[in-house]
Amino acid sequence: MELRQLKYFLAVAEESNFTRAAERVHISQPGISAQIRQLEHDLGATLIDRSGRSAALTAVGEVAYDHARAVLDAVRGLRQAVDEMNGLVRGRLVVGMVTACTVAPLFEALSSFHLAHPGVGISLVEDDSARLVERVREGAVDLALIGAAGRAPEDLDGHEVISEALVAAVPPGHPLATRAADGVTVAELSAHPLICLPPGTGIRTVLDQVMAARGLAPSVALQAAAPAAVMQLAERGLGVAVLSASMLARRPGLLTVPLTDAETAAVLALVSAPTKSPALRELLAHCRESFAAPDAGTPDPGTPADTSPTDAAPVPAHRAPTG
Repeated sequence: MELRQLKYFLAVAEESNFTRAAERVHISQPGISAQIRQLEHDLGATLIDRSGRSAALTAVGEVAYDHARAVLDAVRGLRQAVDEMNGLVRGRLVVGMVTACTVAPLFEALSSFHLAHPGVGISLVEDDSARLVERVREGAVDLALIGAAGRAPEDLDGHEVISEALVAAVPPGHPLATRAADGVTVAELSAHPLICLPPGTGIRTVLDQVMAARGLAPSVALQAAAPAAVMQLAERGLGVAVLSASMLARRPGLLTVPLTDAETAAVLALVSAPTKSPALRELLAHCRESFAAPDAGTPDPGTPADTSPTDAAPVPAHRAPTG
């Protein structure tokens, strides 16, 4: 019995699928199947029921799962304890970011961390903010840069990078264009067709929450994963764009209209589960330093789901909360 076999077994049990498990642990599907069969042979029992469409744990597998998890947790704890004593940082970290994100300070942090601790492997995964939060809770992601409504989830360790207001944006000639100076209420906004980011993103969560607080529902005419697409659709008169203030700071074809009673802020935050991992603590330190740098600019995740524009125009290093 080998530790890697226990790792593969846990992956299959949690994914309920050999192919997905193989992708997760970076091994071929035949390879992971062979390792699980070898583990079953060593233990003298079938752990995975392969008769159905999904890979399900047998009764013995259910018992083995808890013990396998405990063994791997103990090994991880032993490694961390030794690393703490030796002042070493090693292992592997999984970092999450909003899909297609281009947040320069995050990339700078990963770069400086890698140079300081080359023994730590880094994996980068992309998803929308809601799913990234769940993956952090599940332990599949160690650290994620997410967009959130008001504040980061309370059950996770969070470091707020930026907090800013939601705004509407319209082209000149739109009925709301004359309100650019004074702003409009959320109720007034709800009377117009909206163009926004999809559910699961931080900006959309804020919009849905401020609407629901007033017993309203947004009249979503169009939604697009990229903020740049949202803006371009609004420029063509297809609806009112709803994004964060900094996203629209340099969009000459649109007028920004403040939402006077949208009190919930769009927040960009780094989130992680409580941990004793020295590697994660070091990475967090590099992230805080990178985001606090004077030239970091206004945070700008450049994702299709909730970050910065991805069109041909030059954009700042990073901009408003979204994912």
